[in-house]
Amino acid sequence: MFEEINTPGLFEAAKRGDREAFDRLVLANMGLVKAIAKHFTERGTDFEDLVQIGSIGLMKAVKNYDIFSGNRFSTYAVPLIAGEIKKHLRDDGIIKISRDLKRDSALVSKKRQEYIQKYGDEPTVSALANLCGLSEIRVANACETTLPMLSFSEPEGDTTLENLIGSDNISSAVEKISLRQAMLCLKHEEREIIFNRYFLNKSQKETGKLLGMTQVMVSRKEKKIIEKLRKEML
Repeated sequence: MFEEINTPGLFEAAKRGDREAFDRLVLANMGLVKAIAKHFTERGTDFEDLVQIGSIGLMKAVKNYDIFSGNRFSTYAVPLIAGEIKKHLRDDGIIKISRDLKRDSALVSKKRQEYIQKYGDEPTVSALANLCGLSEIRVANACETTLPMLSFSEPEGDTTLENLIGSDNISSAVEKISLRQAMLCLKHEEREIIFNRYFLNKSQKETGKLLGMTQVMVSRKEKKIIEKLRKEML
């Protein structure tokens, strides 16, 4: 549905300043904006306002999309649209960011820039964790909360944001964005469990060993956390 009109020729025309081509692409992809906006309607902002805000990200995506990147337009547009919405919600005070998270973000940002200047490449989450003296989950949370406009192919652990969010299934992509947003409600220990279990693919026994818990404790806590996330995403 989102891809039918997203032809290379139309994007090229839009980049050359063809207003009609630009408007056609924006209009054709508004369904994507609405699908993403639906997952933020419980944050205190009207749906129509979220759509208007998300459309800013869509217009940026249409303007900057590289047809030779090998990625579908929807793959490129999803984080830009969601990023605009989350930025608005943070600026409006709806999503609260703790002082510790802001402090982590400043440190991660500084070390990231130093790494790029030294090696000419993006650091992985593991590398940033070592440089900052933080756990990988704290680094991931700092990046997710305060750096929403990172490249969609940004390294994150052993995978990329593109792989985590998905590229072909729009519904799945939106669900994963909603999940990452919901994880902000978790306590530090809860995020550690989820990060090790589902991002690092560690077993309950391995996770328990890392966090000083038994396998049974991890299992019980995991069930409660999943239920908490499910309620947050409704």
